[in-house]
Amino acid sequence: MNIVLIVLDTLRKDHVGAYGNPWIKTPHLDRFAAESVRFNRAYPESLPTLPVRRALHTGLRTYPYHGHHDYKGDFSGAPGWGPIPEEQTTVAEALSERGYRCALVSDCYHQFKPSKNFSRGFHEWVFVRGQETDRYLSGPAVSDERVQRHMTEPISENPALAMFLRSYLRNNVRRVSEADYYPARVFTEASRWVRENDDAERFFLVVDSFDPHEPWDPPLNYRRMYDPDDDCVDVIQSLYGPWQGKMTPREVRRIQANYAGEVTMVDRWFGEFMETLRLSGRLDDTVVAVISDHGHNLGLDPGDKGLISKQGHPMTHAVADRVLMVRHPKGEHAGAACDQLVYNLDLTPTILGIAGEALPGAIDGIDVWGQVPAGSAPARDHVTIGWGPLVTVITDDWWLNASIWGEAPLLYAVKDDPALERNLAPDRPDLCADLLRLAVEDAGGSIPQAFSGYHDKPGCTPFEVRYAAIRRVV
Repeated sequence: MNIVLIVLDTLRKDHVGAYGNPWIKTPHLDRFAAESVRFNRAYPESLPTLPVRRALHTGLRTYPYHGHHDYKGDFSGAPGWGPIPEEQTTVAEALSERGYRCALVSDCYHQFKPSKNFSRGFHEWVFVRGQETDRYLSGPAVSDERVQRHMTEPISENPALAMFLRSYLRNNVRRVSEADYYPARVFTEASRWVRENDDAERFFLVVDSFDPHEPWDPPLNYRRMYDPDDDCVDVIQSLYGPWQGKMTPREVRRIQANYAGEVTMVDRWFGEFMETLRLSGRLDDTVVAVISDHGHNLGLDPGDKGLISKQGHPMTHAVADRVLMVRHPKGEHAGAACDQLVYNLDLTPTILGIAGEALPGAIDGIDVWGQVPAGSAPARDHVTIGWGPLVTVITDDWWLNASIWGEAPLLYAVKDDPALERNLAPDRPDLCADLLRLAVEDAGGSIPQAFSGYHDKPGCTPFEVRYAAIRRVV
């Protein structure tokens, strides 16, 4: 049996029709869901981008980030932002030794920066260039007028954003048609690989799409599905903070429409790739999984808490809840929904198990395929999400978000308060302490000494209130 793993960066679960969204067009993901098991309570064990992928490629926890340090050629990211540790075996390495032909196609440029090693074990890897500030093109120059189209304030008032946009726009100056956008390029390369490797007896293919990650700049026809007017600034980049006082409600609606349009564009090209698998006959002997790494707040209140950002505190459903679907080639459990708590790293042994494979040695992920039938005993009674020194512990009944030392606790009764609006922490310090102990147990039983250096450095997000300000209970 073959294995295809599809990673969609920054895809919010609540922006997919199969997960209940009534207005965003995702027909191909919805069709895939009808043929798959849909996991409704899937979470990452650590965030953001690279820690998630480390766990996916190894089935091992990244939290509590043992051995973390910064690397040359990259910014100072969140703890766990780094290469896959040398002592850990990747799925591609293990399957290559067993005769699988392995390939990676991705535009997630963080995986290909100096010092990163996410191509380990693959016979072929394709780096689709140009996302964000990927050092892809150094010219031609991008005019101030072009940059200003996407900024709500003058360039002089936010030179960092202007520099970011200038780099991104320069990298994409050669776009002519939709085929030049990243989802098209990534999934077209994946389809090309399937066609050119039709002689492979067994294969493992990872298709890792950075979209719908910001900047959100889909072709106009996609944006106009959700916002047909051209009467405001075309905001395409996250604020990484509260939007009130920085954007108008009209501009917030525009950024929401741009994101929705990008989701629909990703869905379209995902569908093209799935059709390649279907027409090639490979869908009949291939397990296919789709997972997102995290989401993004888009000012969709009350759940987004007035934020256009991703951050470890306050943790929201928009950021934490994952899309996770697994399609068995024989139709096993097709159309089923699983409401049990699962991690992203549980996907690794699950898809390997369906294919009759396993990673060598002990791993942290659990094969959860046996938990899919209704009434099955749960594999986990809680999950812990780490983002630097910030943790979120989720059980069937509770959602605790705080520093690992218990600072600025946010406690919600998830069944009665789905938007996480009523903080019960002041009234339940005992419960906060009990839940926090679970996060410490998941870190190995005690808070690692290295965490003292992370106290004011959650990393990897310029969320303006940062960790020092979470003492003001949000």
